[in-house]
Amino acid sequence: MASLQLIRESSEAVESQSQSPRSPEAKLGMKVEDLWDVQEPQLSPTEKLNACFENIPVSAFPASSSRVIEIKSDTTLAEAVKILAENKILSAPVVDVDAPEDASWMDRYIGIVEVAGIVVWILQQSEPPSPRSPNSGTSAALAVNGLTNAAGVGILGPEDAQATSGDFFEDLTSSEYYKNMKVRDISGSFRWAPFLALQKSNSFLTMLLLLSKYKMKSIPIVDLGDGNIDNIITQSAVIHMLNECAGLHWFESWGAKTVSELGLPLVSHNQIVKVYEDEPVLQAFKLMRKMRIGGVPVMGADGKKPIGNISLRDVQFLLNAPEIYHEFRSITAKNFLMAVRSYLKDHKEDTPMVSGMITCKGSDNIKGLITKLDTKQIHRLYVVDDSGNLEGVITLRDVISRLVHEPRGYFGDFFDGVLPLPANSRV
Repeated sequence: MASLQLIRESSEAVESQSQSPRSPEAKLGMKVEDLWDVQEPQLSPTEKLNACFENIPVSAFPASSSRVIEIKSDTTLAEAVKILAENKILSAPVVDVDAPEDASWMDRYIGIVEVAGIVVWILQQSEPPSPRSPNSGTSAALAVNGLTNAAGVGILGPEDAQATSGDFFEDLTSSEYYKNMKVRDISGSFRWAPFLALQKSNSFLTMLLLLSKYKMKSIPIVDLGDGNIDNIITQSAVIHMLNECAGLHWFESWGAKTVSELGLPLVSHNQIVKVYEDEPVLQAFKLMRKMRIGGVPVMGADGKKPIGNISLRDVQFLLNAPEIYHEFRSITAKNFLMAVRSYLKDHKEDTPMVSGMITCKGSDNIKGLITKLDTKQIHRLYVVDDSGNLEGVITLRDVISRLVHEPRGYFGDFFDGVLPLPANSRV
């Protein structure tokens, strides 16, 4: 207990040196600090971290400063996209408006809907004509064709970039599908499998494993008593928590390791899903949906150096700002980057899309990498060599996966009863 007291005194000293009170996330890190020294001495540092996180409930994770954004099942697709964009989020839980007041969370929520899923669903609704056919019809028909290709049918070619220029996206956002279709009408397409939520008593370790090894982007935290979602913990929120733990012994020890020492990047140059600057931008979103990844690098003419990144969050510009593409004869990946950067500069928004590629090297330490991810609010970093050539990619999930490991038989029957992906799901 004397050593535990020393740890607490050390934590208090770190806090007193700070110019401002420690954040709620840092105080959570101090709980780990308190637990660190009471672990069995024979445990490895990773095993100690596992044990510490297992002894902290997810209810201790600070709630977001803003309320949990929910979308009602009778919301139109257009309204849903607007809500997500205004709140700067990629997805939100959908509440069944027909559920009884005393419904459990499993009956109250019908899934999680995301902007990219809405776009792809719209594009899949009709049999497409060939863009090469002289009878291919209106621009709306071309839009359907392009969208269907984007969902995973075939490879997009130069004619697709030309077909999607001009009024392409304005036709899409004025379509009856988009304006009148309700979110509940496409529930078979967006209900995630698994659509999991954690109870407040579940452990931090469980949450970290779901966000890393089991590839969940966000996890709702529910109170079984009232069936409501009290908090949603995202991968980004965990990275922010880690960044706030700077100065704490356990974090400084782990954070001093280099990217290479932690076995990162997990995805090497030859494995990276990428698009080239002259390919249609829809190819990027097609690949993201098909490969279930959150972003792709745009490669320059030499095929070695990345010139930008397109992520799922950028799909909002296809729906919310279609006017920015009018000056382009074709919407290639490069033209998309140029158009969005110009749009953001005009609106005085400082985002990574404006500042360009954010990269790291294998010799960088993990603490610095976490700081970049958090301060720039990005979901991935590209690893480059001294010449700027692409070597790999590191995602939020990759970083979290190096913090903890799954003990043998840890989850047991935890996943029993999770609903499978619906048979008609295509998103």
